[in-house]
Amino acid sequence: MIQNEKKYEYWLASIQNLSDNKKHKLREHMNSAKRAYYIEETELNTLNFLSEKEKNVIKQAQKELNPDYVQEELEKKGVSVVLRFEEKYPRQLQSIPDRPYAIFYKGSLPTTEKYSVGIVGARQCTPYGEKYAFEFAQQLAQHRVQIISGLAKGIDGISQRGALMGGGQTFAVLGNGVDICYPRENIGLYHDIIEQGGGILSEFPLGAPPLGFQFPKRNRIISGLSNVLLVIEAREKSGSLITADMALEQGRDVYALPGPINSDLSSGCNRLIWQGAGILLSPEQLLEELGIINVAEGVEFKEKEQEKKKVLETKENLVYSSVGLYPKSANQIMEETGLQVSIVFQILSALQIQGLIREISKNYYIKV
Repeated sequence: MIQNEKKYEYWLASIQNLSDNKKHKLREHMNSAKRAYYIEETELNTLNFLSEKEKNVIKQAQKELNPDYVQEELEKKGVSVVLRFEEKYPRQLQSIPDRPYAIFYKGSLPTTEKYSVGIVGARQCTPYGEKYAFEFAQQLAQHRVQIISGLAKGIDGISQRGALMGGGQTFAVLGNGVDICYPRENIGLYHDIIEQGGGILSEFPLGAPPLGFQFPKRNRIISGLSNVLLVIEAREKSGSLITADMALEQGRDVYALPGPINSDLSSGCNRLIWQGAGILLSPEQLLEELGIINVAEGVEFKEKEQEKKKVLETKENLVYSSVGLYPKSANQIMEETGLQVSIVFQILSALQIQGLIREISKNYYIKV
């Protein structure tokens, strides 16, 4: 494709309120996005596969969406675009019936050369959910598994942080433009994902705000990019269960974390298991079931992890216990432990050297 014609492809990809299949059909009919951009109103009105509303959307885009501006903004913000008919388009998405016309992304795209596991769950999760979202993601990442999630509060963000702490790559699929970090509080994670070789992906163009109806659409991409989907804490009616349904429709296997029968946040997961989903008992068990490691390797891996944990002094234990899977400031740690500022910072430095905690932004720490 001639480089200066790419801007018309980006223009077509950036039109909102026109479905992916209609964009594809329009481009095929016109033989190029450039011809679609310059189509005369008389010819446009003869296209029977477009409704009157869709024709008006295209007319408005011709007037208000400048291809040069679209290309300049993409370049300025470091955003790439891959179209569904291009070789680089994620192969995992080619098999889903409603695949996006285009994927906008910062960083990189997931590769089919590595196994991909999607992890979703509740935003308002419990410490139990936090613990296992982090552990599963971390250990999967340590075995070169790509983690796919949605950068949301709770399980999504925790699992993606776990993947990074496992030294792996993770990919966040957004329900808005990739130039907008939503929720804003995950801005550090957003940048860390790109820095560690992962990517931020969306089917929505630059500047698209995080509107509620866009997130179910986003979920089909999370499941579509994944070989397997894990659900970590979900209510009976939740976005996570919608994603699980989509995964099953796409032919993906679904696993769920069991929980107490009196917990609302485990009710959706328990229901999935009752309906036949796989049960998550441990990261090693999952890795073995996926054929990534065998039992002996799993035991050896677990023993090595235990060797990393050093016996801590009483004050160190106090500080270490205060640090959690969510970022916590040094001031919060001082308040919780009652220790003096100099002692807290001394211990935090020691724990970092031992590889037990990590400073993710200035004076904010999480457990490894």
